[in-house]
Amino acid sequence: MPSTFLGLNTAYLGLSASNASLNTTANNISNVETEGYSRQHTVQQASEAMRFFTSFGCVGAGVEVLSVERYRDEFYDNRYWNNQTRLGSYETKEYYMKQIENYFLDDPEQNQEGFSTIFSKLYNSLQEMIKQTGDSSARIQYLGSVSDLTTYFNSMYQNLQAVQKDVNAEIKVQVDQINSLSQKIATLNKQINVIEMGGSNANSLRDERAKLIDDLSEIVSVECEEQKLVDNNNPTLDTGATRYIVKIAGGQTLVDDTVFNTIIATARSLDEKVNQSDAEGLYDLRWSNGSNFSLQSKEIGGKLQGLIEIRDGNNGEYFHGTVNIAGKTVYDTDGDGQNDTNRFGEEIKYTYVKIPAEYDYMKDLNKSTLPDSGGQITIGGARLTYENWELEYDEDTGKHTYTFILSNDNDAQSLLNLVGKEAGIGSKVEYQGVPYYMEQMNEWLRLYAQKNNDLVTQEKSVNNYGQIGEILFTANEAPSSVDPNYNQWNFVDDYYTSDTGAYKYTNGKRVLLKDSGMSYKITSESNSYFRMTAGNVSVNGAMLKDSNLLADHTQNTDEESKQDIAQSLMELRDNLDVMSFRGATAGEFLQCILSDISLNADQANNFSNIYTNIGKTISNQRLSISGVDEDEEALNLVKFQNAYNLSSKMIQILTEVYDKLINETGV
Repeated sequence: MPSTFLGLNTAYLGLSASNASLNTTANNISNVETEGYSRQHTVQQASEAMRFFTSFGCVGAGVEVLSVERYRDEFYDNRYWNNQTRLGSYETKEYYMKQIENYFLDDPEQNQEGFSTIFSKLYNSLQEMIKQTGDSSARIQYLGSVSDLTTYFNSMYQNLQAVQKDVNAEIKVQVDQINSLSQKIATLNKQINVIEMGGSNANSLRDERAKLIDDLSEIVSVECEEQKLVDNNNPTLDTGATRYIVKIAGGQTLVDDTVFNTIIATARSLDEKVNQSDAEGLYDLRWSNGSNFSLQSKEIGGKLQGLIEIRDGNNGEYFHGTVNIAGKTVYDTDGDGQNDTNRFGEEIKYTYVKIPAEYDYMKDLNKSTLPDSGGQITIGGARLTYENWELEYDEDTGKHTYTFILSNDNDAQSLLNLVGKEAGIGSKVEYQGVPYYMEQMNEWLRLYAQKNNDLVTQEKSVNNYGQIGEILFTANEAPSSVDPNYNQWNFVDDYYTSDTGAYKYTNGKRVLLKDSGMSYKITSESNSYFRMTAGNVSVNGAMLKDSNLLADHTQNTDEESKQDIAQSLMELRDNLDVMSFRGATAGEFLQCILSDISLNADQANNFSNIYTNIGKTISNQRLSISGVDEDEEALNLVKFQNAYNLSSKMIQILTEVYDKLINETGV
């Protein structure tokens, strides 16, 4: 027979369950505007019925509140995180591509003179110089226009480097943010396990952790996995503990339960530059446990992916190949004309590796982005330091081969296992970022400067002093092989024939052996146009001081009426047979660059809008499940209030019954 007070206890359980539901509803209403909060509800079930050997069998024993749980859908969480990763990447690209586009804009009405305006003024002044033969003011004006062109490229170089530095600094900020989030997630994992191993649900802490994953997904791609931990001695026992694992950037573990990894950003030294025109101090990333953080991975995602592609994007063109020869050689690393020796006077033998150039952009130094001094090359996964490099063309085989002189302190001295290994400097980043636009400027300048200098220094060229012409374009740094007090380069490609090893000159001027199909060799220390960049290009300083040094005609013309060199310079702008850049004329340089920038900017803008809209849709879907709806909570408030009132009424009635039974019934 059931207890006399069973009904009172049953009513009490109903009162407690209603009270728990009311408290949960109050908590939902309080957090209606709390970002990341998940709506909660009480989970309850009927208490186990009491069995009696009577005609009615079992008697209900009330209700049990099992737990307070939150509404959350893992499917929508994953969709949201994946979308935020893509959105973060494209928003970053959109911002910086717009900035790069603004630098290249040409709008004289807005007091922003770009390449096309400056280039047009240059040729207008050249036309005036041709019309006003012998007029020194016209020559000065032309040289001033050329100087404006070099100043423009100097400025663009500084602007792009500034963008690269800003992006680099933001990479460090985002890495610090990742490290901070990983530490917080690991701490929450521990707190959640402490609470849930005691039998409760850590709903608020789980919401806080999910919000951190939301933030993390904007920076980098995220994969999360939660595993239940069991007692090895009793696998059927639910310990309540879980193992929460967070992986980023294509499966690299960031957090494993209470253990978190950090990413270390290390600034590259001067001999670790990847591209010739890179800013100093760009960060390389690695894990604190020593493993490599792959910057070239396409799985990084998020803002970090966008930043890396803007900073390092080379359109997939970087130095790489397979070592086919390795050996030892003596070398003159300091350029003093003597082979290096040790303290005993013995010649030092350096390790060298030869790597065939398989791609067209590696065969043409005008397109090269190799650092112009020593650096680091990765061979077979090992990063080795090299002193310098040289490119050799063999007319017999038609092959181009790079030779790298490795530093004497490398383990590569052993030569073991170098042949057949993959080698590379930098990595393949298919996006068109700052290095790509730097390379485009450098390539155009090298072509244009070389064509100009060829014309004004051609055989029989004459300046106003009756002397052979001097170069027009130079650079404002001095190579190590000349007087350090001379601050400009006289560009003479020191190619030499492979059979004699002698330099080839004609009348003191260079002969382009490459154009004639003959063998040649050029080193990273050569006095060549490879060393000219948008950052150091300038006009011959002596010519700016004395315009009469400019040669505008040859000896076989009437110097007062005919300016055949100046006429040839005019053809450089529009004649594809004289100069071609990406299949376009020299004057169409800006259109080529802006077409790339506009395409990338438009793509980033379009995808940014697409993923923004998708994100809103997914967010609404998430909110429909986990968000707090005020109207629904108002209905719950009435529902649970009525249940509470009924349970209270039941207790009141039973109180009267027990009062009657105990106080008014006599035995």
